[in-house]
Amino acid sequence: MIELEARDIRFAYSPDVPVIDGVSLALERGSMGALIGPNGCGKSTMIRLLAGILKPLEGEVLLEGLPIAEMDSYARTRKLAYVPQTVARAFPFTALEVVLTGRSPHLPRFAFEGRRDVEKAIDALETAGVAHLAARRITELSAGERQIVSFARALAQEPDCLLLDEPAASLDLKHRATLVRTLLRLRDSHGLTVLMVTHDLSFIDPGFDIVFGMRAGVMIAAGPPTDTMRESVLAEVYGDEHVRVRRADGRTFVWSEA
Repeated sequence: MIELEARDIRFAYSPDVPVIDGVSLALERGSMGALIGPNGCGKSTMIRLLAGILKPLEGEVLLEGLPIAEMDSYARTRKLAYVPQTVARAFPFTALEVVLTGRSPHLPRFAFEGRRDVEKAIDALETAGVAHLAARRITELSAGERQIVSFARALAQEPDCLLLDEPAASLDLKHRATLVRTLLRLRDSHGLTVLMVTHDLSFIDPGFDIVFGMRAGVMIAAGPPTDTMRESVLAEVYGDEHVRVRRADGRTFVWSEA
């Protein structure tokens, strides 16, 4: 069953300058997907369109077969969570308080969090591997720590679908691996549907079900890693004839000789 789908999406920040030009994609329920492509190709814009943060000029986004534009924010955020590239740190909330805000879709309007919500938030911090940060102020945390707390906040929403925009950009090697293992485990144990924007092609294999490759606002490739993580395909996606791909010990290594 298709969990999240984009149909012929077109979007522009300025008139007549499309950032996304006729992009379609479909993500099956309980699958793990990666959205890749060069800087400025429209990946972050596309993930925000899928999250319902931006509205397309043409086309539509469907969540469980329903137009996301017709869903109210509460209905949407009970089903879908979004983790942005950067996390604001203007107010000195604790990590636990930040993660607790992820429970808001499950609360009546103007209601306060209860014991169960606190337990869910703590569980999310533990799942993300940062329970030890619960009492720390978000303003005191490193960029990588804030990113993991943002991930925990999304988990506290208990979504069916999770969208992440370069979630590992500020993470060290250990926490990158932990993040991917956690996502794969949640996919397998809870049927979580995941789509992440990433520049780190090395951790796409093994485990990912599908890879979408964009270039200049257009979808260039879509398919399982065995089909998309090839030199000919990646050369087209990145516009780089020097892309090289090697596989060893079940993993794929990608680099450019330029």
